[in-house]
Amino acid sequence: MSELYQVSALTKFYGAKAALNNVTFGVEPGRLVGLLGPNGSGKTTLLKISAGLLQATTGQVWIDGQEPGPYTKAVTAFLPDRMALPTEYRVQDAVAFYRDFFSDFDTAKVQAMLADLKLEPGQPIGALSKGPQEKLQLCLTMGRQARLYLLDEPLGGVDPAAREYILRTILCNYNEDAAVVISTHLIEDVETVLDEVLLLKDGALLAHQNVDELREESGKSLDEYFREAFRC
Repeated sequence: MSELYQVSALTKFYGAKAALNNVTFGVEPGRLVGLLGPNGSGKTTLLKISAGLLQATTGQVWIDGQEPGPYTKAVTAFLPDRMALPTEYRVQDAVAFYRDFFSDFDTAKVQAMLADLKLEPGQPIGALSKGPQEKLQLCLTMGRQARLYLLDEPLGGVDPAAREYILRTILCNYNEDAAVVISTHLIEDVETVLDEVLLLKDGALLAHQNVDELREESGKSLDEYFREAFRC
């Protein structure tokens, strides 16, 4: 099967500091991949370059055979690590924005998810606490029929019950033709659902491996392997 998401020799400098250093990997459709690493390892930079929001210093990204641009933005759903919508928007304004902006947006599915969360259409986003804001933005992102989902720290800063809901929402709303990349440092929460892992350390790719193979070869859980690899 050909790779849907390819990264080749990707490097990004901020001044003299390399946020990414010669990162290369590929992801096939139907895979759920954990992008793992501590804060400052380059996870957000990698996802933003892939989503077309940042320019790389050198190297390339291809999504469905295309470099970042109008086509890749149309087939990639990006979840930022913080609320990206104006907080004066109401919930229904956010839904209308996504409906108008993305042709693959499933309004009925998202409205059903929001009703399940008891998020009222007229509620201002700014009046919601962090957990409901995270869930709203995730529902909007997963309401698209994208080829690639890039999710930056969807589990960060919310309680365990919210994390469970977020993971369930991700798992139930992508199809076998799509790939999902989840950036996180909360390994224990995602270990059981991941097919592969990308381990980033100081901007370099430490490993890209099938999760089952990694556990078998190392004799450790993914969480134990991560803690050992990133021990200070």
